[in-house]
Amino acid sequence: MAKKCIGNLKLRIPGGRATAGPPVGSTLGQWGLNMMDFINPFNEATKDYHGKDVIVHIKVYDDRSFDWVCLGRPVDDLIREKIGIEKGSGKPNTEKVGKITQAQIREIAEIKQDQLNAIDIEGACKVVAGSARSMGVEVVD
Repeated sequence: MAKKCIGNLKLRIPGGRATAGPPVGSTLGQWGLNMMDFINPFNEATKDYHGKDVIVHIKVYDDRSFDWVCLGRPVDDLIREKIGIEKGSGKPNTEKVGKITQAQIREIAEIKQDQLNAIDIEGACKVVAGSARSMGVEVVD
């Protein structure tokens, strides 16, 4: 019989730098999970990210076991890094904070294509462009 999933956790953790403190320790502790069973493999798997935020999904089962999947860096972080801004706009419709080209959007879409809700690379580009617009970044050709 399959294990019953009792929780789905989504965390944004610096790659290679997970510790038993917040946010990892407090979140896993609520579910009664052994933190070190997650922290050590996570740090080993994400050491190439050098402290940049990584999204991780954790499925918690009723026998206090868990599975986790690392989804890589968030799209908004990739956009901000690509065009060199610190944060998005508080008023994205009126205040623009930067410009991004279609070539830069395609590079990001190729990195994130398997995790986006898109059938092909063109659809993934549209998703990334929408994220950029919602941050106050102007999409140029």
